[in-house]
Amino acid sequence: MAQPLLEVRGLSVEYRARDATVYAVSGVSFSLQPGELLAIVGESGSGKSTVGLAVPRLLPAEAAITAGAITLGGTDLLALPDAELRGYRGRRIAMIFQDPVAGLNPVIDIGSQVAEILTSHLDLGRKEARRRAIDLLYRVGLAEPERIARSYPFQLSGGMCQRVMIGIATALDPQLLIADEPTSALDVTVQAQILYQLERLRAERGTAVLLVTHDFGVVAQVADRVAVMYAGRIVEEGPVRAILRSPLHPYSHGLLATLPRVDGVRAHLHQIPGSPPEMTAPAARCPFLPRCGKALSRCREASPPSLEPAGDGDRRVACYNPIWQGAPAD
Repeated sequence: MAQPLLEVRGLSVEYRARDATVYAVSGVSFSLQPGELLAIVGESGSGKSTVGLAVPRLLPAEAAITAGAITLGGTDLLALPDAELRGYRGRRIAMIFQDPVAGLNPVIDIGSQVAEILTSHLDLGRKEARRRAIDLLYRVGLAEPERIARSYPFQLSGGMCQRVMIGIATALDPQLLIADEPTSALDVTVQAQILYQLERLRAERGTAVLLVTHDFGVVAQVADRVAVMYAGRIVEEGPVRAILRSPLHPYSHGLLATLPRVDGVRAHLHQIPGSPPEMTAPAARCPFLPRCGKALSRCREASPPSLEPAGDGDRRVACYNPIWQGAPAD
């Protein structure tokens, strides 16, 4: 296999407050090839967005990376000085956030905001930057890009603002695009258009995409591989079609069972019993144990299972009793 573009190994992140520490991410490892789309999927609070923010080191002040390594093209991002890292952001790593309207300055026109990313990294005059900004708006599917460039964020719809954010994020042809819930605030039609833009980026520019989402429907449409997160850990990872067809981890299985189907196979929606853990202490056992219907004695006695190869070898699962093994709960 070719050298991965992005490698994350043993990443752990904590949020520290006066009265508590939240162990948001624990020992997360994955890799991403050039031009590949890896989706990280999980419930709210699973740690998926924290992983996305940790890669370009955009975590809030109260968060700390306590362990692990993050390399992009062989460069250790955690060891880069802040000044050098700022040069990576935009040029080599870019990010799209969940709320596109909040990501745009309300008192600066769209064209100037797109042009700013160009002039901050490239030796361009104002006229050339403006021309390229209009071209970028056209490339992300915005009709009448000249008019859009003269507009302000409040004059655009949420879907149009998200296209602008994609234009800003990809203005410098980054190698890696991190998209954190890029479609969750949009209706289904606009969602499909945004996903199409991500697909175009991969096909035309070879951009690798790390997609953070709670929506398995989105994952099924665009992802090559998926990593399922629960309580700060990746519990299953592999090709998206294989996991959709036959999930190995009980949580992945339960999560997919909660999705409605249009073929009438499932008359009632499944509900995973219980609630996710508080994560205010390191997990001594598998964090899914209290909600799992396949737990063994080993699950109650041993440390949390590590992510190990399973099935045909291109999948990994962190479970002592995965679905394919079929051992009854005891």
